Amino acid sequence: MPKRFNYVNIDIIKPVAIFMCKSRGNGQGMENRKNKFVVRSKIWLADKNGKVAFGLGRFRILEAIDRLGSMNSAAAELSMSYRSVWCRIRESEERIGRKLVVRKGQGSVLTPFARDLMKQFTELNLKLQKDADKMFGNLL
Repeated sequence: MPKRFNYVNIDIIKPVAIFMCKSRGNGQGMENRKNKFVVRSKIWLADKNGKVAFGLGRFRILEAIDRLGSMNSAAAELSMSYRSVWCRIRESEERIGRKLVVRKGQGSVLTPFARDLMKQFTELNLKLQKDADKMFGNLL
């Protein structure tokens, strides 16, 4: 059974009004076009001290490891050093208290827990985006 997290930080950037300006021949007028609101959000799991345990960056690392079969290949694809990838994985494992990646031969594979974590993280992001679109849909 997947471990439950007590802390989830959600950072929602306020909708931004975008105004398009158009100069009229004499430069004195501006045309105000319809406001366009865009909802942006970022979500991550944090430990009790507020340190990142899992977020989009670590999700991308795990996705690359899963697809490529090695931390070294994942690091190269993500333009990161092997040490940086390894440290982020290790920090996440320590903060969550579960293994995410295991060595297999010359490569690495995700644990079943890591796959479950990625699935739940994806579902949470999709739900957040759907709810945000629904919430602000009447304003657009």
